[in-house]
Amino acid sequence: MIRPAFFVFLALVALSGCATQIPASNPGVGFDNSLSAQAARDAALVQGGVRVPETYLPPGPAPLPGSAEETAAETARVLAETRPAADSAALNSGVTPLQASPSNPAPVAVNTAGISDENDFDAVAQRQTIESDAARIAQNRAQYEVIQPEALPTRAGGEQPNIVAFALQTTHPVGARVYARAGLNGEGRAARACAAYPSPDQAQIDFLARGGPERDRKGLDPDGDGYACTWDPTPFRMASQG
Repeated sequence: MIRPAFFVFLALVALSGCATQIPASNPGVGFDNSLSAQAARDAALVQGGVRVPETYLPPGPAPLPGSAEETAAETARVLAETRPAADSAALNSGVTPLQASPSNPAPVAVNTAGISDENDFDAVAQRQTIESDAARIAQNRAQYEVIQPEALPTRAGGEQPNIVAFALQTTHPVGARVYARAGLNGEGRAARACAAYPSPDQAQIDFLARGGPERDRKGLDPDGDGYACTWDPTPFRMASQG
């Protein structure tokens, strides 16, 4: 007796034999177009010897012989083989190449005429030696002219006393009484008389011209040191001593 389960098994086998098999070469609607577009993009990106990283696609069937997909894939493969991949990091490192391309000529040196190169040891060594330096120094020394000091010219004309010569002839300090003076209120009289002169030098010149230092007709030297008003011979003495 044949059981019903056996008939069910036979029915399933028959149905499986009649089922339509989808060929492996048919990946689905629109998939062929994506392969063609991807291959075209890969071929366009391989330029200038730099190959972009490959885009990994999900596994799929090979393009049909003679189709547009096969032509694009073959073109990308040939370009990849004929143009080796380059290291993009090295091309953009910013480091100057050791040797310039022959198409880039060396820069022309700027005319440096008139600019001294005395600090360039190699340049100086090519045109000068120790002997030439010694000869040049000797030549420069031969051109030196030594001028001997001469006496100062004598002041010509005029009867005005020379306060510089008077300062060098004296040795006593300011305030030391050397000459006798008479009269009352000498300090007050000297203050009024000295106010009439624009400078102590002019007061000393007039003092000497009127008979000083022995005589003091206008009361310019009340302490009798021979120096009128506030005139001081010290600066002239220091200048003569160097």
